[in-house]
Amino acid sequence: MKVVIMGCGRVGAWLARQLDADGYSVTVLDTDPYSFRRLNFPRHLPDYKGTALIGNGIDQEALKRAGIEEADVFFALTQGDNRNVMAAQIAKHIFNVPRVICRIYDPLRQELYSTLGLEAISPTTEFAQTLKERLES
Repeated sequence: MKVVIMGCGRVGAWLARQLDADGYSVTVLDTDPYSFRRLNFPRHLPDYKGTALIGNGIDQEALKRAGIEEADVFFALTQGDNRNVMAAQIAKHIFNVPRVICRIYDPLRQELYSTLGLEAISPTTEFAQTLKERLES
């Protein structure tokens, strides 16, 4: 399975390492080359053997270099909700990626984007729910 991840922050790098270790074909795209240092950690996972490319996930040419046209899954995991939703829309509607998942911090936006057919996850609501469940247990 071919996976393209936009954003090599903590979540993107961690996901890339895990998926690569599980045998997925992984390409990570980020605007900051320094962010790729995260692909070497944690040390207990095997060395990252996937691809790391400098580029902006809302740039169609950068997405093509990342292999978006053959991707089975696209993750938009940058710190910016606007960039994540734009890249997710491009992946879904221009490149017809079968599964597109994006991180949206703003719970109101997450709900709206879900109604537009995007698989949007809000870590804000997920973590708040986890805390509530812990309080109640």
